[in-house]
Amino acid sequence: MKRSILAEPPSFWRMVGPSIILLGLGLGIGELILWPYLTANYGLGIIWGAVAGITGQWFINLEISRYTLVTGESVFVGLARKLGKIIPLWFIVSTIVPWMWPGIVLAGARLFTVGMGWGNAETVGVVVLLVIGMILSLGPVLYGTQEKLEKILLICGLPFVLGLAWWLSTKNGVTNLALGLIGKGEDYWFFPVGLQVSAFLGAIVFSGAGGNLNLGQSQNIKEKGYGMGHGSGRITSLLTGKNEEIRLTGKDFEINSGSLKVFFKWWKLSNLEQGLIFWMTGVIAMISLSLLAYETIYHKTGGLKGVDFVIAEAEIIGHYTSQIIGKIFLVVLGLMLFATQLSVLGTTGKILAENWAILNFEKFESKKLPKYFYRLLWGQIGLMLLVLALGFKEPLQLVLVSAVLNAWTMVIYSVLILWLNSTALHPKLRPAAWRKVVIAGMIIFLSVFGILTLSQTWGG
Repeated sequence: MKRSILAEPPSFWRMVGPSIILLGLGLGIGELILWPYLTANYGLGIIWGAVAGITGQWFINLEISRYTLVTGESVFVGLARKLGKIIPLWFIVSTIVPWMWPGIVLAGARLFTVGMGWGNAETVGVVVLLVIGMILSLGPVLYGTQEKLEKILLICGLPFVLGLAWWLSTKNGVTNLALGLIGKGEDYWFFPVGLQVSAFLGAIVFSGAGGNLNLGQSQNIKEKGYGMGHGSGRITSLLTGKNEEIRLTGKDFEINSGSLKVFFKWWKLSNLEQGLIFWMTGVIAMISLSLLAYETIYHKTGGLKGVDFVIAEAEIIGHYTSQIIGKIFLVVLGLMLFATQLSVLGTTGKILAENWAILNFEKFESKKLPKYFYRLLWGQIGLMLLVLALGFKEPLQLVLVSAVLNAWTMVIYSVLILWLNSTALHPKLRPAAWRKVVIAGMIIFLSVFGILTLSQTWGG
C-alpha cells in the first residue's frame, strides 16, 4: 500500500449518511414485515430477538467499517489480498442468489395497491423495478442518490408510522413490550411453542441490512470519505454524472501516538453515527411497529396468508381512527418497501461491480467500474423479472427464502472479517477481545438457527 496521512475527522453531522442507507436497507423487511408478523402470531415475548439481532449486526458493521477506516479500501479488496480470486467469486454468487427473489418489491406493491384501491400488484411490482433502475441510472452520483432518498424516507414515512403505533398503544401492550424485551411472553420465555424458525431467523437477519448488504457499509464509508477512504472516488451515472477517478486499493499511515489519536476520533464518531442512526432508530422502529401489530391483530391472523396480516392491521387501524388513515398506512408502508428495494439494488450492484473488477483486476480501469455497475444492476432487475415470470409470486415466502440464504452468508463473512481485522491490521488497531466475543456469539446464534431452520424444513 502507498503511505499517506490520516486526516482529522469532520464534525459528527457531516459524517452522517452511511448508516442512513444501512438503516433503510433493514427498515423495509425486518421492521415493517417480519417482526410485526411474528408479534401478530406469537405476541411480544419474542421482541428481545429484534434487539439482539440489530445489536449483533451493529458490531459486525463496525468491524466492516474498521478495515476501511484504516486502509481506505473495501473489505472485498482486503480479503482478496489474502485469499485470492475465490473471494470475488464467492461474493458474486452469494450476492446474486439470495437477492434475486423480488419479495420486497412484491410486498410493497401488494400493500400499495390495496391502499390506493386500484392496480395489480404484480404489474406495479414490475413497473417499480423498472423505475428503480431508471432512478439509479440517472442519479449523477450513486451514493448521493441513495443517501438523499433514504433521508426523505426517514423524514416523511417513519414519523407517521411510529406516531400511529404509540397513539394506539395501551398500558397492557406497553407492559407486554417491556416484558418481551427480557424474553417474557404471555405463556413462555424467549421461544413460544410452535415457533416458525425460518421466520424468526429471517427477522433476526433483517433486523439490520442483512446478508451481504452489511458489507456495503465498507463501500459507503469509503465513498463518504471516512478515514483513509478520502478521495477514493465514487460511481457516477454514465448519462448525467461527471466521471471520477476510482481507486480500489487503499493506503496506510504511520502508526504513532498522533495518528492513533486521530484514528480513535474517527472510530468514536463511527460508533456514534451507527449507534444513533442505525441501532437506536432501528430498535425504536422495530419495537414500535411490533407493538402496533400486537395492539391490532394479535390472535387475529388465522387464515391470513403472506403480507395480508398487514392489510388486516390497516383495517383495524382504520376502525380505531378513520378509513383514510388505514389506507395511508398501507401506502406509506408500500413506498417504504419500494425505497428499500431501491437501496438493495443500489448496494448489491456496487458489491457485484467491485467484485467483478477485483476478479478482472489485471484489466481494471477506473472508467469501467460504472459500466460494470449499470450492466449488473439491469442484469439483477432482469433476473427478478424472470423469477416473477416463472410464477414465484408470494412475497412473504420469497422474503423468507432470501433471509435463510442471507443468514449463511452472514456467518461466513463474519468469520472472514474477524480474521481479516485480527491479522491484517496493526495490533493497536485490531478489535478488542470483548468485541470478538460479541461477534462470535452472533455467528453461533445464526448458525444454530440456520441448522434448526433446515431441520424444520426437511423434517416438515
